[in-house]
Amino acid sequence: MKFSRLALSIALAPSLALAEQPVSHEQALKLSDTLITANRDVEQRSDSSAASTVFTRADIERLQPSTVADLLKRVPGMQIGQSGGRGSVSGIYLRGTKTAQTLVLIDGQRFNGADSGAAALEFLSIDQIERIEVSKGANSATYGADAIGGVIQVFTRRADGEGEGLRPRARLAYGSRGSWERSLGLSGGNADTRFSLNASSEDTNGINRTDVKQGPDADHDAYRNNSISFNLNHRFSEQVEAGLSLLDQRGETEYDLGYLGSYPYDEFELKSYSSFIKAQLNDNWSSQLELGHSERRRFFRADDSSLHDSLSSYRNSIHWLNNLRLSEQHSVTAGAEWYEDTLHSNADYNEDSRWNQAAYIQHAYQGQHVSTELGLRHDKNQQFGSENTWHGALTVPLNTANQLILSYSEGFRAPTFVDLYYPDFCDPTYGCSPQANPDLQPEHSKSYELQWRSQLGNNAHLEASLYRTDIKDAIVLDSFWIPQNIATVRINGFEASLNHHFMGWQSAIGLSIIDPRDRDTGKTLSRRAKRTLSLDIDRQVGQYSFGASWLASSHSFSDENNTQKMSGYGVLGIRTSWQATSDVLLGLKVDNLLDKQYSHAQVADFSTFPAQQRNYMEEGRTGWISVTWTPHF
Repeated sequence: MKFSRLALSIALAPSLALAEQPVSHEQALKLSDTLITANRDVEQRSDSSAASTVFTRADIERLQPSTVADLLKRVPGMQIGQSGGRGSVSGIYLRGTKTAQTLVLIDGQRFNGADSGAAALEFLSIDQIERIEVSKGANSATYGADAIGGVIQVFTRRADGEGEGLRPRARLAYGSRGSWERSLGLSGGNADTRFSLNASSEDTNGINRTDVKQGPDADHDAYRNNSISFNLNHRFSEQVEAGLSLLDQRGETEYDLGYLGSYPYDEFELKSYSSFIKAQLNDNWSSQLELGHSERRRFFRADDSSLHDSLSSYRNSIHWLNNLRLSEQHSVTAGAEWYEDTLHSNADYNEDSRWNQAAYIQHAYQGQHVSTELGLRHDKNQQFGSENTWHGALTVPLNTANQLILSYSEGFRAPTFVDLYYPDFCDPTYGCSPQANPDLQPEHSKSYELQWRSQLGNNAHLEASLYRTDIKDAIVLDSFWIPQNIATVRINGFEASLNHHFMGWQSAIGLSIIDPRDRDTGKTLSRRAKRTLSLDIDRQVGQYSFGASWLASSHSFSDENNTQKMSGYGVLGIRTSWQATSDVLLGLKVDNLLDKQYSHAQVADFSTFPAQQRNYMEEGRTGWISVTWTPHF
């Protein structure tokens, strides 16, 4: 097996090729045809072997999403399962994998919580985001643990424009249910130094997150979020530059939890700090050192109750990245990484810290008739020992407009502190029962993918992928709600995207068909719809723009036994904007125009006997009006 794995990787050994006119990291963040996440360095999307989706700041302003979830729902192969509207817990299901099996980065720093493995994307303010990249498919050969379904990277706001001077901006929006969005920004600099400082605030009275119409759970669940971000880049010389990024988000989110008989809410804090120094050591070698720190803090509270709880995770990291150009056709990326996770809680966990160290190397060859990529990463975890993960890809250009990409990649996910050490549940009558399993082992995956990319004339581009992912030792809850390595998962999938420009119209279509199954039971994995479709269409007419979105999903199941069926749905949204002056932009949009009532999940309501199922409802028709002021001096 080891020999066949190595042979396959060598046989498939696309490329880290740089564009003919290389662009800097900061310049690449403004461009839709570049990619940073797949190989940790700037490359043309057409040169990358990874299936990917990119949203720039221009896309965000055109599509007018209210949340990160609204934006990501457009990614072919991506499903977002929310639990009751804005600010509610959001599940990420990328190519049929579960939330903890997708790695989320903010400005290069790991953002998945060490407690549950989830990344709190529901708390990220869209006004603080410059760009989002989604690299689909296992990428543990570059990033290590958690990248089984893929990698989502969020880049915070950067300076507007490239000229000297200051550029302020302000935005105010009002929406249904007493919702407000406010943001201020100031950016600028000169040829050597660029900065961006941004602050935003949002709040809403919210909706009743479940369909319960009685008791404390019949109220509307509010959400509020205040955030600030700062980014600074300085070039000391032609060879040396440095920078730092800061993001701080904090607020409160209310929800329903019937059996408490009170009004529960969470206070949250999310922080991500990163810094780097990069040096061009010679014509063929660049080296970069990165330092990072992230925090995810949660404090449970309940009105009219003494109940309280806290759970916080912290991560410190160091990363050393090197890019070497061996020749016009050969390049190598190599690096080393260390990070440590720490857990703080008012509950007593048996273990509350662990470190991970890793080294990786990737070779790329770009030829006229074939391109190859071969990567290997070795991780050593304080608790689980060593893991080796491989990646290989072969790109074959069929002609100037079409190319095929065949790839193989491996992934793994280490169990979280909650999986391993969550304290036992104790009842005065029935005694204590375990809630965790300290004997869990990491999940492992193997993925196979065939991509077809085609330039259909000057105005249309098609990308399609056929893939299979096998996961062994998958962690699931047994009948006693204790996590076990008992499942074998198989995910077959097809996805396609078509981007088209015609007579002033801009359209994007995304289609995904998946079959995610537990091979031991034959059941479909919970909360995964087998078919999803997204459509965006926009038109610019002078100072006016018009657009519409359609998001559709087939039915899914809320439980692993496939007894709780969640109906499929289709949601229509419309939007328009008017550039009233060179400084003032007015926007108007209506989400869920047809007021579709739908839900992503059911849970047992233990406030009744026997326990009944409650649905977590999503928002109905929602209107927004906004004004954005960007004065030019």
